[in-house]
Amino acid sequence: MRDLSSGNRRVYLELEIRRVFCICCNKVKQEKLKFLADNPFYTKRFAFYVGKRCNTQTIKDVAVELHLDWKTVKELEKQYMREKLRRAGNPGPKVIGIDEISIRKGHRYRIIVSDLERKRVIWFGGKDRSEESMNLFYDELGVHKTRKIRLAVMDMWKAFENAIRCRAPQAAILYDKFHIIKHLNDALDKVRKSEYARLSGKDRKFIKGQKYTLLSHRENLTVEGRKALKMLLTANKRLNTAYVLKETFGQLWSYTSEAWARKFFDNWKASLKWQRLKPYEEFAELVERHWDGIAAFCKPENKVPLGFVEGLNNKIRVIQRRAYGLRDEEYLRLKILACMLPDI
Repeated sequence: MRDLSSGNRRVYLELEIRRVFCICCNKVKQEKLKFLADNPFYTKRFAFYVGKRCNTQTIKDVAVELHLDWKTVKELEKQYMREKLRRAGNPGPKVIGIDEISIRKGHRYRIIVSDLERKRVIWFGGKDRSEESMNLFYDELGVHKTRKIRLAVMDMWKAFENAIRCRAPQAAILYDKFHIIKHLNDALDKVRKSEYARLSGKDRKFIKGQKYTLLSHRENLTVEGRKALKMLLTANKRLNTAYVLKETFGQLWSYTSEAWARKFFDNWKASLKWQRLKPYEEFAELVERHWDGIAAFCKPENKVPLGFVEGLNNKIRVIQRRAYGLRDEEYLRLKILACMLPDI
């Protein structure tokens, strides 16, 4: 059986595994050695080493590096991830984050639930993003643990909201900042497209191919990107207005008083008057309809680590990119559940 390498040399252990006859059940039993992996041709510590390597590399790269079959690498990594989950346990969450990911083309979704206090994913499942699929999580969690949920952070998808109101009515609802900003970015992009369609000739050249430049945070742009953004905003007054409104809207989450947050939003909405920014007006109506769930962030007890949500989304995108082509949904489930847990 293979063990950890010594330098550049592969190490194999040779030992005898005893088989004994059990007089109680009249069967031949084989002794179990705790240091062996589920695959008896590898030690457990070697399996865990393979699992750690897969945190930063693809299965194929690890297989080539360690001279293993890729299927073997995947199974060893699965054992490593299951052990991480076993050690982490399954305590009842008090603050949950609900999101969905598309696992394949054709609107095939799975729901992801995170424990935002412990900063880990606790559930991956469902057949779609329906209320019925969301209820599967509460069924697995159980009535006792569900009653302890005090806050649910989610996007504005109605099925998630209906499920939490039915199964955990004591929980407050907070709409995720990043999903709200995504709606605002979509509105800005619609303005960009309408301006491109309205203009002609040389006025168009400043807009063409600048979607990423316009939607990105200024600090994330390169020097050339900042120059292109400055030229674009100087050349088009309506886009400049839309961009400034988009940048200032993030101030909403800096308030600790709902009254001040409301005053800021009313002023922001009033500034849309006479600007002819129809997508922004629709966005303002969306915020108005969901105000209670957005303003809930002002309450001190609802201050959750939104940076974790963004980091988790980035990790999931990396996992999906590395696992591209694999049809093993159980593998994807384990990768996502274990991605925020510490190594062992």
